[in-house]
Amino acid sequence: MGGFYVPTKIYTGESAFENLKKYPIHNICIICDPFVAESGMIKKPMAVLESMGATVHVFSNITPDPSTNLVGEGVSWILEKKPDAVMAMGGGSAIDAAKAISFMYQKITDSPKPLCIVAPTTSGTGSEVTNFAVITDSATHNKYPLLDDKLLPRIAILDPTLVRSVPPRITADTGMDVLTHAIEANVSTLATDFSDALAEKAIRLVRDYLPRAYRQGEDMEAREHMHNASCLAGVAFNHASLGINHSIAHIIGGRFSIPHGRANAIILPYVIEFNSHMYEKHFQTDNRAAKIYAHIGIIINPGTYVGPQAVRNLTVAINKMNKELEIPSTFKEAGIDEKTFMELVPEMAEIAVADKCTATNPRTITKPQMVELMKRIYYGHGQK
Repeated sequence: MGGFYVPTKIYTGESAFENLKKYPIHNICIICDPFVAESGMIKKPMAVLESMGATVHVFSNITPDPSTNLVGEGVSWILEKKPDAVMAMGGGSAIDAAKAISFMYQKITDSPKPLCIVAPTTSGTGSEVTNFAVITDSATHNKYPLLDDKLLPRIAILDPTLVRSVPPRITADTGMDVLTHAIEANVSTLATDFSDALAEKAIRLVRDYLPRAYRQGEDMEAREHMHNASCLAGVAFNHASLGINHSIAHIIGGRFSIPHGRANAIILPYVIEFNSHMYEKHFQTDNRAAKIYAHIGIIINPGTYVGPQAVRNLTVAINKMNKELEIPSTFKEAGIDEKTFMELVPEMAEIAVADKCTATNPRTITKPQMVELMKRIYYGHGQK
């Protein structure tokens, strides 16, 4: 039995924070990273909240790739504040940490979940509308995706002014994360007409506006459309889930500190090739994934391409976009040490195969196949 719903209320535009006045917020915890707190970005929501008479507490200890230790620290802090609302403000790390902290607070106290508000300051994760959170194990450094409907935020604030000053490199990494979310949702085994519509729109928006946002950060039209694209892709993959692109990115990011979006961008062309059987004899688009990739290839780079050529066109277009955004084409180019990588490949492959995202990949994958794929991503097509 199918179903499609978006429980998160989404408010857009430069005055989006004003919508908080609709809610009975009296005691709120804002969870963010030091930059958001120190840059003055936080003043915008605080002005609205203080005008409502709300007491505001700020936890700004968030670091990239939030760990289980950090979540524990945040839970201890929030237990003292007893908030009726929690706001995450920042990129994926701040949002994932805040969602996990709020979720654990609810479990520990057995109280109603605080009103969860998310205001993203990057256009990439889509976490403001998902029931996912990715946390890094402090002991093993492995990344684990948490999945629970209680992680879903109630309110998303999409204010494009929050992303105006995002540096080009982060704009590129997070923008390619949006594209990966949309493409993986599109080919997922759980994809529906509804998730496909959102994913395809996100793909078109990335095609049209990511290069503009990268080249000129002050282009507010491009910024706003990329912010919306991130949210659309988030809704799509929250319903359809993801695939092995993210399974590999989770473990690579955890072990080698490669930014999540950048890891996804590097991996994406190779996963498309694997899922569509591109390097197998008599490659044809007679499998479901290849047909969808061919369709996406025509969306990203319109032309007279059909069948296998349209799939190749997609990988060529993504490689071209990565080059334009100054994203490496292989793990080796990304600076990962060869000896260390090769020693860890068997273990990483096993973890990636067991990752929750692998279950909805359009093509099943074994550990030996994952090892081979990871090596291909390390060296590129001229692999040893």
